[in-house]
Amino acid sequence: MTVLYEDNHIIAVNKTCNEIVQGDKTGDTPLSEIVKAYIKEKYNKPGEVFLGVPHRLDRPTSGVVLFARTSKALTRLNEMFKEKSKLSTVNCQLSIKKTYWAIVQGAPKVPEARLENWLVRNEQQNKSYIAKPGAKDAKLAVLTYKTLVRGDNYTLLEINLETGRHHQIRCQLAAIGCPVKGDLKYGAKRSNPDGGICLHARQIAFVHPVSKQNICITAPVPDDALWRALTTQIS
Repeated sequence: MTVLYEDNHIIAVNKTCNEIVQGDKTGDTPLSEIVKAYIKEKYNKPGEVFLGVPHRLDRPTSGVVLFARTSKALTRLNEMFKEKSKLSTVNCQLSIKKTYWAIVQGAPKVPEARLENWLVRNEQQNKSYIAKPGAKDAKLAVLTYKTLVRGDNYTLLEINLETGRHHQIRCQLAAIGCPVKGDLKYGAKRSNPDGGICLHARQIAFVHPVSKQNICITAPVPDDALWRALTTQIS
């Protein structure tokens, strides 16, 4: 586990594609429990360690995960992420900004664009689909992307979310013919050797829930040949 930031109220770690944020039916030890054990040992805390989970990343996704170390921080972070899940307006300054990097198959026809789609989530399949505007249970999903590096077979994109929908990046990029590398669920040609997908929560910027200071946390990309090859070309 790599700790990216910590203070008395919050802690952020760099999640790998093999880790789950919270416990699930697999029974694998979740990242939240690993972080609790780290805090308990480092600070010699007696009894149960408090750790709140204000947001999550899909298991095959890597990058920044933020946890709350106090109930006050958790309450405020929950409010901030809840606001982030709504569509922003021109006059609304979001208190949390999440930036993702993705390696996708091929290249978008337009190197930089804003995508708006209506998504419907299928709970049984754990998958989201593009729907017609106003369809039952459909939610508006909005993101912007720009091309950072274009390779022979893959392209590195930077994505900023305006809404927080289930599998939003994965679904919307697949819809423009650029599935995330390794993401078989959304049309990738083949899986990655580590079982993950090339979607990385690169950075999270927010107003600290207690101190009100501006915080910006960046996660190094996975130690992988393709990630290294593409990111070293960023000017």
